[in-house]
Amino acid sequence: MLTKDNKILIVGLGLIGGSYAQGLRAQGFWVGAVTRSQETIDYALGHGLIDEGTTVPSANFIGRYDLVVFALYPHTLIQWITDYQQFIKDGALLTDVTGVKGAVVYKVQEMLRPGLEFVGAHPMAGREVYGVRNADCSIFRGANYIVTPTAANSGQAVRTVEQLGETLGFARISRLSPERHDEMIGFLSQLTHCIAMALMTCKNVEHLSAYTGDSFRDLTRIAKINDEMWSELFLLNRDELLGQIDLFTARMSEIREAIAGGDSEALRSIMKLSTERRSHFDK
Repeated sequence: MLTKDNKILIVGLGLIGGSYAQGLRAQGFWVGAVTRSQETIDYALGHGLIDEGTTVPSANFIGRYDLVVFALYPHTLIQWITDYQQFIKDGALLTDVTGVKGAVVYKVQEMLRPGLEFVGAHPMAGREVYGVRNADCSIFRGANYIVTPTAANSGQAVRTVEQLGETLGFARISRLSPERHDEMIGFLSQLTHCIAMALMTCKNVEHLSAYTGDSFRDLTRIAKINDEMWSELFLLNRDELLGQIDLFTARMSEIREAIAGGDSEALRSIMKLSTERRSHFDK
């Protein structure tokens, strides 16, 4: 059960970590942070995002916290667990915000010493900017939040991580297995980023911004991308993402063939199905 008596530690104070800190502190929680940059700590303290912070992990600091949220790249999260899990207090609950689960959740659970529990979670929210200076907990309001429990998790721990999402204002809390999560995210997030990247890079025309309308701007909003983070996520979810790219490519080929063959009925059939499915997002 998540209560105001729980002290919450954010490890990694970028956009999402900073937004978690802002939202949780606004709800009355004691929030600490561990991150690499003293400038980031100073900014977060000065703007009321955290109560305390450090750039040097230590047992004295980390051992005071009941819930630890990892807002790190997957490889950094795994390395952090390797290096510093001995500093975390017995009975603490760990969770994360990473965008791929199959390659993270099981590995972290296998690595943890007895007395610690890790429940994966993924806030389906973000912006095309980075860093704690862009932290804004309002990005969570109305967004989706996915929890990815495994057989290693207790019901109480899973429920606590769900309460974390509720506290931050997410509109819908879902449970998926790590595998099902990666399938859904491969299609809904990673594939869409690939499409936006392809659109933004396939045609070399100067001053595109002078001619574009809303359709191109809307479709390429996420093409402004964090290459370090997203390349890691793509490769960690490689098999699933390749399957989703193949699925999209097959449908695009059908559209191309209909256009090439002058097949109005085939085009209209795809358009009607598209309109019907998109309408569910407007409800």
